[in-house]
Amino acid sequence: MVIQTRDRVLTLARRLFSEQGAVPDGIVAAPILRSWRRCIEQGFDMGDTSRQEPMTQVELRELRQRHAYLRRMCQPAIALLRREARVTGGLVILADADGLVLESAGATDFASRASRVALMPGAPWDEHTAGTNAIGTALIEGRAIAVHGAEHFFTPNRILACAAMPITDPQGRIIGVLDLSGDARCDHRYAMGMVGLAVAQVERRMFAETYADCLLMGLHADPAWLDTPREGVVAFRDDVLVAANRQALGLLGIGRAAIGVYLFEDVFATRIDEILRGADRVQTHVGATLHVRSQCPASEVRRHHVSRAVPPSTAEASLHARSVASHHVSYDAVMLDKLARAVHVSDAGVSVLLQGETGVGKEVFAQQMHGRGRRRAGPFIAVNCAALPESLIESELFGYEEGAFTGARRQGSKGLLRQAHGGTLFLDEIGDMPLALQARLLRVLQTREICPLGGGRPVTVDFALICATHRALSVDESPSVVRPDLYFRIAEYAVVLTPLRERADLRDVVCAIWAGFPDAPRLPKEIENLLVAHTWPGNYRQLVSALKTLWILGSQAGRVRMDMLPAELLRTGAAASVARETGSAGSASPLRELTTAAMRRAVEQYDGNVSRAARELGVHRSTLYRRLGESAASKSVLMRR
Repeated sequence: MVIQTRDRVLTLARRLFSEQGAVPDGIVAAPILRSWRRCIEQGFDMGDTSRQEPMTQVELRELRQRHAYLRRMCQPAIALLRREARVTGGLVILADADGLVLESAGATDFASRASRVALMPGAPWDEHTAGTNAIGTALIEGRAIAVHGAEHFFTPNRILACAAMPITDPQGRIIGVLDLSGDARCDHRYAMGMVGLAVAQVERRMFAETYADCLLMGLHADPAWLDTPREGVVAFRDDVLVAANRQALGLLGIGRAAIGVYLFEDVFATRIDEILRGADRVQTHVGATLHVRSQCPASEVRRHHVSRAVPPSTAEASLHARSVASHHVSYDAVMLDKLARAVHVSDAGVSVLLQGETGVGKEVFAQQMHGRGRRRAGPFIAVNCAALPESLIESELFGYEEGAFTGARRQGSKGLLRQAHGGTLFLDEIGDMPLALQARLLRVLQTREICPLGGGRPVTVDFALICATHRALSVDESPSVVRPDLYFRIAEYAVVLTPLRERADLRDVVCAIWAGFPDAPRLPKEIENLLVAHTWPGNYRQLVSALKTLWILGSQAGRVRMDMLPAELLRTGAAASVARETGSAGSASPLRELTTAAMRRAVEQYDGNVSRAARELGVHRSTLYRRLGESAASKSVLMRR
């Protein structure tokens, strides 16, 4: 009765749509209505019959051979659904990504009825041919779709009730669709659930086979769902996320752009060696705890074991510290997403322009792009256009032949652009490149050929291009610092890097950088608070320099003290505290207490010389006397002097 009532409502909706091009809200599901509209745009009429021409047996055999992998991966799932289809009087259908039916199995009597509307192997069921239907519409919508009875666009197909879901490979590409179809006069409310479980089984099987050489992790918030089709699955090769199914992407809150770019540490707060040792839980960076089952080949375990077994020497530890101080930037989810998108477009041959304030980490971002991109095995050549003398920039960039000019090397020079062949060329401060050379650079980017100074044949070059600038470039300004034609060539995709002061997780950034220094002493909370409260006009460069200074001095002294901070930070803290004191006298804020402690230590550092301490802190001597006179500890400092 419910099915009959629903069919009458849909019949009315079809008539309204045919006559008026619209139906009242809530009668037809949004994906079905979108499909109907697409069919009308193609010139279809609901009263027509679809013109599906099944292919010949020879063509079908060739089609099946081309999709041998998909058919093999789906065999267990089809066998499971076939038993259900026979009981309910339906068919399980496997189609490729173009909607061509590869396999059909189930109830013989319904298969005979379905063949009257060409629901059979070799028949096309894409939406452009068969109108609204579960297979074709699921492929266009990229999601699970159920089409029941009169929801089919063409009238003859209303005998079918179908539920279909796309099959996605580990890289996120739709490679096929699984469908469970039956008689529209029957109840098929469980069909979609069964198809979903079957597709998840297929996708898990592809994971296990394709990434047998990787660290495989099954994830779920509920341990009962591990090792079932509902678990999320991720694969890491050399610590890089190389695959993730749709369930895992949802659990981790990341998009498909993360695949091939994110590292293990970008996805999880838990260390990878804990997983290799058999940890059954993992922590994400958003604070979620997921249960995990892991499977790792022996080669991956050995690789991590060797890296842990060899302790770094003192020189290596110092080198690591300098590397952290120079290059480490902690990225939040927003910046990681920007990085992933930039890597993908750069790998596709698109030039990327990085914009951001001085010290925000543009070169580090470019290095991360190179290290995570498909050219990672090639060189990374960084050129600061503002640092090269104008008289040398042309020869340095484009190279020269022997004898090209007085003082040229006997063997000539390849030039930086040729050195970047096979890798990445990073042009920092591109706005400072002389206009005369911008035309030559544009020519290279267009032809991918370099003509060295002094003649010689053009040399072909192949590199990814990343440019950077600390100021907003515009072709509308007069005079323009960048030629319009060059600007549009280097700014095919632009990324704006967030200043440090706008990071909501600044405390996490400070802790992450500090943790990167070997054997770093504990960072006192009061100093951590002052670092977090600072505005950091020099961004990461300034923060890393301050932390490096604290690490060096603190390591020598055995602990980190407030007087080890740069004077600029102490002045900023003192000024902010005085300003807050004016508006909230009587309420001791953490920053005010922090600044008082800094003042007290400054007086101690300069052996009671209040004038010198005030001068270093950038405050008036009377302010220092007044503030230090407020606490007993500070009074004792002044009295001892």
